[in-house]
Amino acid sequence: MSFKSKTEQSTRSFVSKKWTFLLCLSCFCAGILFTNRMVAVPESKAIMRITAVEAEKLKLISEGCNLKAKGEKHVSKDIIGEVFKTHHAIQTLDKTISNLEMELAAARAAQESLHGGSPLSEDVSRVGSSRKRKYLMVIGINTAFSSRKRRDSVRATWMPQGEKRKKLEDEKGIIVRFVIGHSATSGGILDRAIEAEDKKHGDFLRLQDHVEGYLELSAKTKIYFATAVALWDADFYVKVDDDVHVNIATLGETLVRHRKKPRVYIGCMKSGPVLSQKGVRYHEPEHWKFGETGNKYFRHATGQLYAISKDLASYISINRHVLHKYANEDVSLGSWFIGLDVEHIDDRRLCCGTPPDCEWKAQAGNICVASFDWTCSGICRSADRIKEVHRRCGEGETALWSATF
Repeated sequence: MSFKSKTEQSTRSFVSKKWTFLLCLSCFCAGILFTNRMVAVPESKAIMRITAVEAEKLKLISEGCNLKAKGEKHVSKDIIGEVFKTHHAIQTLDKTISNLEMELAAARAAQESLHGGSPLSEDVSRVGSSRKRKYLMVIGINTAFSSRKRRDSVRATWMPQGEKRKKLEDEKGIIVRFVIGHSATSGGILDRAIEAEDKKHGDFLRLQDHVEGYLELSAKTKIYFATAVALWDADFYVKVDDDVHVNIATLGETLVRHRKKPRVYIGCMKSGPVLSQKGVRYHEPEHWKFGETGNKYFRHATGQLYAISKDLASYISINRHVLHKYANEDVSLGSWFIGLDVEHIDDRRLCCGTPPDCEWKAQAGNICVASFDWTCSGICRSADRIKEVHRRCGEGETALWSATF
């Protein structure tokens, strides 16, 4: 082979390798480009499909959560409602059981007293007939042998008389009586005067086992509640002094609000100082029981007017022989409820001042339950002034007869 032919063959071989390399490179690039185009579009669509599916799932989950939340909220309201109903039912049942227990114990106490030959009151003969109906409240007006003028002033103002008093009992379920015991000389002139007054008005509750005396007010309070709960089946038992003005309808409306509650003690709650000095008014001989000098009493209702529910009156009746008596009857009453599950209700309308205080409140539409002067622990010169208090602070006779309890 010649030199020329060898040269041509070598050149063709070189060209062939060069073009082969370029061709391969071009094919490789084209392949990459084609592959990217073919893969990128489906991948984008796939992501969109996945995103749409996930969004639908999230929407369903979200709606499910909302439905669940709404359902849980509705169920929560139902549960709360049922809890309130159950709590109310338990309270009602608790009061019913408490009342039945108290009634049974009180009936036993009254029966023992009758069989023992010392009735709680001369009115015990009326127990059977009185027990046939339910009363709203019994109002016992604490009075003394020397308080005839006070009693007459009460009769002339806020206490209904004659047929109206009977109507008050029959239609409104409210009993009102002056409460008094006997003199140290049984059957003496003082007792005969009360008997004559009772014969004329018929508005006394005589406490057979009680001898009157200022230092015996705590004992009188115990016997009053024991006697009243044995005679009349009422929701509330009220004690008021004979020098206090009372609006009976407003008192009834106030007590009705607490009718369904067990063990209620209502009044103007206070905590006065324990007076250790001898010779001062309201001296407390047992002051040492209340701690250091200068200490105060526990919270208790002021003695001018307070009310207790039937179960508490029955408790006093059952335990009257072991309940301790302090010098002041309002302190004694408060002490009897310490340690018991009792609701203390502080209502300042039960201790308004005399005019202008009670008058301003009446004009503002906030009629007082009771009015008196704190400086006198009652209305000062009540026999002379109670008519003025009644005129300016009274609720009006129509309020009593139109009231519904």
